[in-house]
Order: sequence, then C-alpha cells, then structure tokens
Amino acid sequence: MNISDNIRLLAKEGLSVADIARRLDKRYQHVYNVLKAGRTSSAAHSAAVKVSDNRKVSTKRDGRFVVPDGLEELRDELPIITMMIARSARWVHPDTFHAMPVWFPETARGQLVYDATWGRVYKNKNRETGAVTERNEPNIKAGQALMAALGATKTVNWTVCHIWGVDDPKFGKSNRVVRDHRFYSCVGNMIWLPTPLKGFTDSMPEIKRMLRVCAFHLYGWTCQHPDVEAEAKEIQRGEIPPLYPESWPTRERRCNPPRTAPFSERVQRAITKRKSEIQRLLNNHSLENFPRDRVREVLEFWKIEL
Repeated sequence: MNISDNIRLLAKEGLSVADIARRLDKRYQHVYNVLKAGRTSSAAHSAAVKVSDNRKVSTKRDGRFVVPDGLEELRDELPIITMMIARSARWVHPDTFHAMPVWFPETARGQLVYDATWGRVYKNKNRETGAVTERNEPNIKAGQALMAALGATKTVNWTVCHIWGVDDPKFGKSNRVVRDHRFYSCVGNMIWLPTPLKGFTDSMPEIKRMLRVCAFHLYGWTCQHPDVEAEAKEIQRGEIPPLYPESWPTRERRCNPPRTAPFSERVQRAITKRKSEIQRLLNNHSLENFPRDRVREVLEFWKIEL
C-alpha cells in the first residue's frame, strides 16, 4: 500500500484529516488533497469534513482540566469553516468597486459623529450611571456603504466584516486600518457574512489570508496602509493558501465568488446619488466641521470623480 491508500484507509476508520496527518507524519494539506481527490468514495469525503471525536482529553497532576488554545481546537475543522464562508459570503461586484471604492470618505471608525449640519456632536448617555460621552463612529457607515454597494437591505443575523485590519488575536491593538478614511468604507475591504461566522474572520489568520487573497484577485487591490504592507506584498506575489476555495478567483481562474452581488441599476443609481451628496457637502461651506481636506485627499487617492 502506498501513502494515499493508507490515508484513505485511516479515513474509513473515522480519523479526521488532522489525526491522519499526525499519525503518518504528513502535511495537513497533503492528506486533505488525497481525500478531496477521492470524493467519489462517500466514506473518504465524510472523513474530510468529520469533526474528530477521539482527541485526547488530559488533566494536570493537580486535577486541572486541560483546554487548548481555542484557535488550535478549531484548526482541524478549517475545511468546514472555509466551506461555510465560501458558500455564504456576499461580495461586492468588481465593477461596483471600481466605480465607487469608498462611499463615506468623511468618516472612519472612531471619528466623532455629527448631526446633519456638522455643527453638533451626538452624545451617548449611560443608562446606569447617567454619564454623557461624545458618540464615535462604530461601524454604521461601513454597513451603509456595503448595503448600497450590494444593492441590498439590512437583514437580521448578517454582519459586516472588514477584510483588512491590524491582526491581533488578543484585540489589544488599535485597528488603524479601519480608522483610516481611505479604507473604512472601502467596499473592496468588506464582505457580508452570517453573524455566527464573523468570529472566524476576526481571529483566524488562515481565514483572513484567504479573504485578502480573494479580494486581490477579485478587485486587483491590496490594502496600502503601512501597518499591513508586508502581507500585502506577500499576497501580490500570487501564492494561493491551503484550503483556498475552488470557487474563488486566482490569477489563472478569472471568476467571481458564488455569492457576488450584481452591478445592477439599483447600485449604479446609489453611486450617482452618493457622489452627488459628497459634492453637495464639499460645496456647503456652512458645515464648519466637515473635513473637506480629508475628503478631497481620499477622493484623490482613489481617483474618484464626482
């Protein structure tokens, strides 16, 4: 028996991809590819996506129950996670991105939220303490941008996910990418996912890399923020990461992901309307706090003509 036969045999015995890789001292991707190639066998196919039920449970000498890093616990299930994201993610059409890459150049995550006159900052009041604080942009304008670019309306249990950001599993660093006016409402920097899947895009490096690779091949764009410059250069070299969905674009495979929204008349009307709104705001000099210079910088960066 050769290595492939051994892999298939162990799969029939119920071992997961990760367990087979460890037992045979082979790379995870090698085992996964063998099983994937043999999908005509239902047993092999189910093993490729089976959650392992024979992992060792251990305790310390003092009786403590040992629980591994959460990311390591889920890493065996990456094929399942990737499949769910590939099947459900909603992407903006490339033509929409090129027509209007950024929709709200006047704001970014953490910026003060003004009223329509740009004269008064909205306030938040703590219900328990009564303390009043200035309101900062959370993720509302990013969501409005994505809905307009998809030609969709807000739907329950779906969440806007930024593709590029500062990678910090402990969420201790400030995400300067989405605090940048150039990238916060950039529709090539967002996908729409069922809410339970958002955690994977926030914390799993493998998922983040796949999304960024897809955005590069779909839009011809990688984020230009200095904080992610190194990874952007790696992605531009064209290497496809393990488990990258076959339905997503590559340099050789020119296609849109399965759930890509159309560049519809509704979307085109929304682009025209938003450009008109930005022009009106720029021309209205009574809006003393409107960041005209910053808006013009963003428009110039993206070569957007109003």
